[in-house]
Formats: sequence, C-alpha cells, structure tokens
Amino acid sequence: MALPVLLIGKSGSGKTYSLKNFKKEEVGIISVEKGRLPFKSDLTVTKIPNMESPEMQSYEAINRARYAWLMGVIAKTDKHAIVIDDSQFMLVNELFDRAMEKGYDKFTSMAANFRNLIHSINNLEDESKVVYLLHHSETDGNGFEKAKTIGKMLDEKLSIEGCFDIVLYCEDHKFFTQANGMSTAKSPEGMFDLEIPNDLKAVDVAIREYYGLKGGTNGKK
Repeated sequence: MALPVLLIGKSGSGKTYSLKNFKKEEVGIISVEKGRLPFKSDLTVTKIPNMESPEMQSYEAINRARYAWLMGVIAKTDKHAIVIDDSQFMLVNELFDRAMEKGYDKFTSMAANFRNLIHSINNLEDESKVVYLLHHSETDGNGFEKAKTIGKMLDEKLSIEGCFDIVLYCEDHKFFTQANGMSTAKSPEGMFDLEIPNDLKAVDVAIREYYGLKGGTNGKK
C-alpha cells in the first residue's frame, strides 16, 4: 500500500521550503492554491485545473471532480514521492464554493471528500509511493496545534490526524516528530529524532529505510 504522511504548520513555518533538497525526477508536486515555490529550483509544480464546465451543474460536482483528478494523478504518476501543497485549501475552496447551500449535509460531504482522498492513497497497491500532505495548522482555544479544518462541524465528522500514521509539526523551519502536549505530531518509534531539520527529502529517505519501501535513494529500486 502507498503511505500518506501529514505535515502541518502555520504559513511561513517552512513546510514548502522543506522540498528544496529533492531532485526534479524524485518528486511530483501538486499545488492546490499556489503555483510557485519559495526558492529557486527546477522542480515542477502542477496546479489543480479549473473543473468548471457547462456539464457540471453544481459546485458539489465540481469539487468531486477536483478530488477525482487529484486521485488520478497520484495513482498514475511514476514519481515515488508526491506532495500535495496547501492541502487544506481542498476543504476551504469547497466551503466557499458551497457557501450558499443550506443545511449541514454539505459539511458531511466535504469531510467525506477529504477522507476519501486519504483512503484512496492508503488503498493504492504501490508501496513505493509516499504522499505528503502539506497542511496549515491552527491553534484551538486551549493553545493546542492541530490540522486546520473549516470549523467545529467538520472536526466532529473527521479527525484528520487520526487518518495518518505519521504527522510532523513544522515550526521555525524545524520538524517536530512527536507530540509535546501541545501538538498532534506522531511517528513510529525510532524512525526520527524528536526534532529534525525541515528537510522532506531526508524524511522520505528515513521513512523508506524504516519500512523497507522501494524508491528513493536508499538503495532499493
């Protein structure tokens, strides 16, 4: 199975910058919102295309098409590492698209779309693929850092961190790999030190070595 990994942190904390040490042939980058990287590089960024067309009569259908496109790209790419940059905008953009819809069913639909994305990654029969979701964090009323969603209604429907075995918290251009009582970071025992540089390429190598996954530069093809 493929492996989804969640990387959370506030804007400017160093999440996207952590891609800097990847080579172009090693990683596929899909951007939900932005089209450029915060450093000079030959890495290619693919934007999710505009799905609006006369055939799609509702924003619900448009957003389903966005998720389907994303899942299709992940399944078909020959890259071993795939990054979804600003993944929280899949939720945010759908929220604004469907802002005029009445009732709470739309929130359940939004949660299901995002959950199905994670499940589709888990169900891919390609153990060489590791998919990194770079996702904004938010501080709750108790000062606790968690993955940003679109409000209490979605939090009650879906605990995003619960869908992942590995959650890294990015702050001040560092990755924290275990919870310190104020974040939702977690990782398997012995995979990382408690604090590591924000180098996603090094993270990718460590994950592949720990699980014995193919791909990357750890000697397995």
